[in-house]
Amino acid sequence: MNRKVGFIGSGNMAKAMIGGLVESKIINPANIFVSNRTITKLVELHETYGIQIAESNVEVAKKCDIIILSITPDQYESVIDEIKEEIQEEQIIVLIAGGQSIAANEERFERQVKMAKAMPNTPVLVGEGLTALSFNAVMTEEDKQTIINLCESFGKAEVIDESLMDTASAVGGSSPAFIYMYIEALADAAVLYGMPREKAYTIASQAVLGSAKMVLETGEHPAKLKDDVCSPGGTTIQSVAALEDSGFRSAVHQAIHANMAKLGEGQ
Repeated sequence: MNRKVGFIGSGNMAKAMIGGLVESKIINPANIFVSNRTITKLVELHETYGIQIAESNVEVAKKCDIIILSITPDQYESVIDEIKEEIQEEQIIVLIAGGQSIAANEERFERQVKMAKAMPNTPVLVGEGLTALSFNAVMTEEDKQTIINLCESFGKAEVIDESLMDTASAVGGSSPAFIYMYIEALADAAVLYGMPREKAYTIASQAVLGSAKMVLETGEHPAKLKDDVCSPGGTTIQSVAALEDSGFRSAVHQAIHANMAKLGEGQ
């Protein structure tokens, strides 16, 4: 990709995306620009990935073809006000903050600009991310494919209706935290029964990774794959029954409900 990509803000998600882009080699690090109020964060990114340090948000807006607003939701209004006069017709703005709609941010630019909304998750850093995407009406098919290709350089990308973006954020964006907790709990249980912790983490993590690949690559319903592991009267179905008794599914539903409720507070 010959386009220049700029990040306004360098938080955890920006760092993950930058790492994924550099690792995939889809973009030369010299064509990635990042601005941030804290210079030490920028120096760290430059030393780690070889990206360019921008002196200001305006510099990112002037130099880059794709501008990713990797800032907190409360900063969107002030940052857009700062850069909106610099944005040209062919540039693409990418929103990655939860609760920030395309319509609200189109109004902030006070004119039509090309805009995408993206909800990536942190596994983009290791090339296994999931990014949900929506686009506004002025994005061409070529523009859309450019953003899809960018996101697929560090994982999978799914184009969805913007009305489902908060759901995608909860299920795809926040869920890695839940899964890390699950891996930790599995490993703790293994340690309880005498397994060294590092081996427990490896076994639990690989089981999660392999199970996810089974769902994605076989196309089988997760319930069928679960049933295939559960022999009648066996140990696995005993474990499944224990999880059901403990409210495992309900706990997952409640986690997503809490996430959606929090997102709704900012709307």
